[in-house]
Amino acid sequence: MLIIPAIDLRNGLVVRLFQGKFNSEKVYSRDPLKVAKHWAKQGAQFLHIVDLDGASSGTIKNLSVIKEIVHKVGVPLEFGGGVRSMETISELLNLGIQRVVLGTRAANDAQFLKKAWKKFGEKIIVSIDVLKTKVLTQGWNSSASKTILDFTKELKEVGFKQLIYTDISRDGALSGPNISGIKELLKATGLNVIASGGVSNLEDLLKLKKLEKKGVVAAIVGKALYEGKFTLVEALKIMNA
Repeated sequence: MLIIPAIDLRNGLVVRLFQGKFNSEKVYSRDPLKVAKHWAKQGAQFLHIVDLDGASSGTIKNLSVIKEIVHKVGVPLEFGGGVRSMETISELLNLGIQRVVLGTRAANDAQFLKKAWKKFGEKIIVSIDVLKTKVLTQGWNSSASKTILDFTKELKEVGFKQLIYTDISRDGALSGPNISGIKELLKATGLNVIASGGVSNLEDLLKLKKLEKKGVVAAIVGKALYEGKFTLVEALKIMNA
């Protein structure tokens, strides 16, 4: 099971939010490249980067930072936040990004989703960001018209084999991942899941690891790493035990 460090960008800085609320921002670094290099040095095999400005505005705002990380770090990464067009997906992939994360447009436009999958296949992945039973979009400021199960069924029909699942109520809260929600999702869909939101300690990672055979393929970890609850080296050690 992969441990994927998260780098959330806002105004060119590395930040974390509490439950996606912009007024809860905490700045962890003014040097995103240094942070990415740190995770790479600690053994990260993949990075998860989000442009928070892009997610809320609909247009990527931190592209220069992304370019620098791609060219100078050498670790594969996935990127999301403000990706709303086929052209933007192509541009990001051409930059060297391994996988593009779709959210708002994927949730609101079924035809776009089919078209994107047909052209890019597994070079794209959808992040389903959930608050209770609602799928949230636009930087978690709006609700999509479909439920999580409707959305996952749609993804499966299109051809997706995996998704990112974020429980917004747990994101940045260090309250533990939504294990029951993840189990329900695995059972209902049969899709592989990259779990995001709530990891607070190594025990949380072990709980997710127990679901590996059922389809949890990775965990995205942010605040716990930045707050020093454990190191990436420690997390990778227990995943490989």
